[in-house]
Amino acid sequence: MIEIKNSEVSGRGVFATVDIKAGTLFHQAPVLAYPNEEHQYIEKTVFADYAFEYGIGRSAILLGYGMLFNHSYEPNATYDINFDNETFDFSAFKDIKAGEEVFINYNGDIDDMDPLWFNEEQEQEVK
Repeated sequence: MIEIKNSEVSGRGVFATVDIKAGTLFHQAPVLAYPNEEHQYIEKTVFADYAFEYGIGRSAILLGYGMLFNHSYEPNATYDINFDNETFDFSAFKDIKAGEEVFINYNGDIDDMDPLWFNEEQEQEVK
């Protein structure tokens, strides 16, 4: 249903291999959760920009294709945290055509237009 390919947006991305109807659950990414106190160690690695908040006082690294979805403020997919299953469940927010890149809003909510953390860091470096 999905595959990884080079993205025109950023590095690699997740793409639909078939048409995916809105509301379809198309990927469950297992998580490796850890307490926030350990995030200082993650910050020193390439995984720093790939960690997700995972409940209160915890963060998580997503396995599967979970870390490879690119961001858009107009996403065609969304995710829900499934604590019982220890997964992030990715679903189509809109119909997604075969060959189309799948995007999520990194802020967690589809309509959250807040600046992203890495854009804020870049703006501070310019000042």
